[in-house]
Amino acid sequence: MTERGRTSYGCPPTRIAWHWTILLAVPMVLLTAMTMTQGQPLPKELRLLIPLIVSFVFLNAMFILMLRSGRIDQFRSPVFILYALGLVMMFIPNMLEVRGTVAIGAEEIVQGKVPFCHMVIPMTIIPAAFTRTIIFPGSMLEGFASIGTMLVLWLVVSIVLGRGWCSWVCFYGGLDEGFSRILRTPLIRRISPTLRYVPFAVLLVIVLLSAVYLTPTYCEWLCPYKSVTEFAAVTDARTLIQTVIFVALFVGLVIILPILTGKRTQCGLFCPMGAFQSFTNKVNIFGIRIDKDKCIQCGACIKACPTLSLDQTCLEKGSPRMTCSKCGRCVDVCKFGAVSMQIKGTPPGHPNLGRVLFVYPAFLVMAIMGGSMIQQGLYRIILLVTTGSLVGGS
Repeated sequence: MTERGRTSYGCPPTRIAWHWTILLAVPMVLLTAMTMTQGQPLPKELRLLIPLIVSFVFLNAMFILMLRSGRIDQFRSPVFILYALGLVMMFIPNMLEVRGTVAIGAEEIVQGKVPFCHMVIPMTIIPAAFTRTIIFPGSMLEGFASIGTMLVLWLVVSIVLGRGWCSWVCFYGGLDEGFSRILRTPLIRRISPTLRYVPFAVLLVIVLLSAVYLTPTYCEWLCPYKSVTEFAAVTDARTLIQTVIFVALFVGLVIILPILTGKRTQCGLFCPMGAFQSFTNKVNIFGIRIDKDKCIQCGACIKACPTLSLDQTCLEKGSPRMTCSKCGRCVDVCKFGAVSMQIKGTPPGHPNLGRVLFVYPAFLVMAIMGGSMIQQGLYRIILLVTTGSLVGGS
């Protein structure tokens, strides 16, 4: 089933033979075809057909190459980045078409028409438990990204992937990941390990404040991604300050610092949802294993980790910190095959089994959620080229 082959990374990974690769890819091809077409006939209009076909071919090509090569991050990252870009390209024009603005007005809040965002989940737990109140102006079951739908999705994916959510499912994460890959050599090479605890401090503060004031504090004051999705209409000094904070955090944490450090600084050094998601790694069956017999302590995986989840202590104990987002970059860069994706508690020696069992559900969720956004993003680009506007069309 396997064979050895060298890559530009220098590591001879265990690859899956072509016939097994194709066999494993067939269900993914069928599932992505079904979800991307939603069971409907192919559209006749080229502006709709081209994005669908390009997205479908791209996603399945990345999956096949991921299986065949043994490389996880190399083929995950392009999909993850385009997934996030597709969200921005889709969301803003869609809001302009639906309500004429990306700003959230009082009417949308009162009527519960705000799409539920997974970032608010940690802030809803205490109020929901003690006051039976969901502190978010969204619909429980109806409409796009309803509260119930998103909570079920998050729960199921978290059980299966743990904090893999942050590198495979989070529709914002591809933005800071994309900027972190712009420079081959980062200008800031050392980040204080103490900063790893900042997201947990932010998590504690916003959970407590949200419980006291019954409002999603992080969403109202600290979320960088409000800059590229939706935000409260600027009507007074308070909303103006909020908007300035959103933009400043986006520029600093999502653009500038990732470029300078080569790290996902928003995800690894600030995001409270990422910190909250780290606890799901404790109940998830998949994890990164470091074979201490093969590891020569070169530190390549430590340098590569985008969320600062690896250090010398991790190499000695044979596993990363609980903040590991399972992006697979450490697996890709290890020149000695010492790092692998495994099912926790199983004996070492079968890197392909653990990798395939993890990659299949992880990529499937990313393809289902990201495929439609990549498709919509391409449609908006074609619309811009053909009509001169991102808004409108059929």
